[in-house]
Amino acid sequence: MAKFFRNIKKRIFIFFTKGDSKPTDRIISRRILGFASIVTIFFLVIFVRLIYIQVFSNDRYTTLTNDYTSVTQYISAPRGQIFDRNGKVLAKTVVSHNIVYTSPNNMTTEDYLLYANRIVSVFDVSTEDFSNTDLIQAYITYTSFLDEDDPQYQCRHLYKDSEWESLQNGTMSTSRQTQILYDRITEDEIEEMSDDEIKLYVIYNRMTTSNSSSLENVVLEDISDDDVAYLVEHKTEFPGFDVDFGGWKREYPYGETLSDVIGSVTTSTEGLPIDYVDYYLQKGFQYNSPVGESGLEFYYNDYLAGVSEESVITYDSNGLAHKEVTRSAQKGYDLYLTIDIDLQESLDETLSSVLKEHGGTEGRDEFKSLFTCMMDPNSGDVLAMSGYTMDLDTKDLTYFASGNYVSLVNPGSCIKGATLYMGQTEGVVSIGEVINDGVMNIDGEEFSSYESYGPVNDIQALAVSSNVYMFNIAIRLGGATYVEGESLNISDVGGTLDLMRSYYSRFGLGNKTGIDVPGEVEGYMGYGNLPGITLNYSIGQLDMYTPLQLLQYVSVIATGGSMYQIHLMGHVNESGSENVVETQGAVLKSTLSNTESLSRIQEGFRACVTEGNCGTEIQARVEGVAAKTGTAEVGEYTTANYVGYAPYDNPTVSFACSAPTSADNAHDLKGNACTNYVMPEVLDAYFELYPASE
Repeated sequence: MAKFFRNIKKRIFIFFTKGDSKPTDRIISRRILGFASIVTIFFLVIFVRLIYIQVFSNDRYTTLTNDYTSVTQYISAPRGQIFDRNGKVLAKTVVSHNIVYTSPNNMTTEDYLLYANRIVSVFDVSTEDFSNTDLIQAYITYTSFLDEDDPQYQCRHLYKDSEWESLQNGTMSTSRQTQILYDRITEDEIEEMSDDEIKLYVIYNRMTTSNSSSLENVVLEDISDDDVAYLVEHKTEFPGFDVDFGGWKREYPYGETLSDVIGSVTTSTEGLPIDYVDYYLQKGFQYNSPVGESGLEFYYNDYLAGVSEESVITYDSNGLAHKEVTRSAQKGYDLYLTIDIDLQESLDETLSSVLKEHGGTEGRDEFKSLFTCMMDPNSGDVLAMSGYTMDLDTKDLTYFASGNYVSLVNPGSCIKGATLYMGQTEGVVSIGEVINDGVMNIDGEEFSSYESYGPVNDIQALAVSSNVYMFNIAIRLGGATYVEGESLNISDVGGTLDLMRSYYSRFGLGNKTGIDVPGEVEGYMGYGNLPGITLNYSIGQLDMYTPLQLLQYVSVIATGGSMYQIHLMGHVNESGSENVVETQGAVLKSTLSNTESLSRIQEGFRACVTEGNCGTEIQARVEGVAAKTGTAEVGEYTTANYVGYAPYDNPTVSFACSAPTSADNAHDLKGNACTNYVMPEVLDAYFELYPASE
């Protein structure tokens, strides 16, 4: 083996020294050729690689380069506007000049504080413009700059020992930390800071919010022309700051009218509402995006918000940011409501006047809230809804139109139409059956109507609001028979109540209507297991409903059994265009099959008006109104309700009015506020806008 390797070594030596007996020039040529071939192959590989990178992988490597040397910035688009059914602007977007800030590279905490202080010193900054969130965040920042041995450092004094330990070891979630601080930072803590400190830390927070992703932060909104001019002239003194001439703000031309239903929008300085941060982040919004935080502004935010402007931010050698727009902003869509703002204003005026005049007066000591809602029963279009509450001590009113779907009232007798439908459909009482309305003695306890009406049929029972007629329906429905002086033998009270609720729900009572606005409540189910509770339930003295559910109920009667989806959105258009993006239209939810019974109920509601039991002013209306009153005892007070529709022969409007605890349960019980004061004026306003002849 050793001999073999020696021979190999010898041959290699001869090749490079003697050329295996070949001439020297041939040896040199061969070596040069080999070296040149290697160099050529090397450069060929490099050339091919360059071609691949520059041609085939150009986009990929450009993206990677941008990822490392630039950031993406988003600026919210102008918001779409909200109109009433006739095109009157209810929420509009107007120009707002804002001071915005894009953080330069390599900024230190001291740098941020320096420029924040400069902004506060030069421009008009008022603590009155700060939200509660601004103040809380300012206090948190204020404590973070205290000495570490200070007991208030990082809000240490607001945590329990176990909470502080959890925070320090990283086991406390950010959401839990936020909840603790927002619950425990009070005015006392805020007052520890001077006005100048509050301003400094609010501006500091606005500058540093999202600086890790270099989002353009709005530092001051809606600044004056003088402030605009100053910043433009002194930009070198404010690196990273600029004026956004394309900023916007929300205005509501009709003030408080329908304000809580329309809702509100956060500002750019407020950003995402704390209760909906995760919701909006999942939808792609940035932390400082102005978005809907309540009402229709929240519910239809996806339409109204539009598409934000997208830019790429790069930095020069001085660390200053430069912006290149890669996607222009697209303004949000316009939202057209079913509301008639003229009718709405008239309704507001009526309700506020009635409550101011009668609320808290003698015999109406607890009359402090009033609600009314109206719609087209044939489509579900809400035409108007209003509400107010009163401070009985100061007599100050608070607007509360949303109370029509977030508050509950005791309905009383106005739901007797559903009770009659139930009895006739279940076959426990026949069409036109006559029942004697007299005092009933059940196990020694008397049950009666407001007065004894004698023999009444189904239509008359509704016209005079006979309790006894409805009691008999409930007794028969429970499988019992009334025997004077004896107790009721209803074996399954719970099952009877369930059956009754199933019928009432067919009219929308006890169910959410599904109106397109957040916060709607369902209802309240009363409870009990004694047979007598079924009697109370049959006349509306057990469960509680929203005024909007009462409106749904009477609208089903008005249409002869058709229930349409209640809605506020009419259609959505492209901004400033007639191009419709989406339309609501009439959506039929359900129908009732017993049309013969519904016809009798309609006649009963009409008779209630024509016979003068539903208000004399309503009785005189030439359009023809069908309606039903309802009073319910609530402790020492009476809640008054009034539901109806008009014109009787061809309904175009239905209404529900509720006046909770609007009268004292005294011998001289005050009249129904809805029947006597509210609906006469409201129907005047409606038919002035929509004459019955049309």
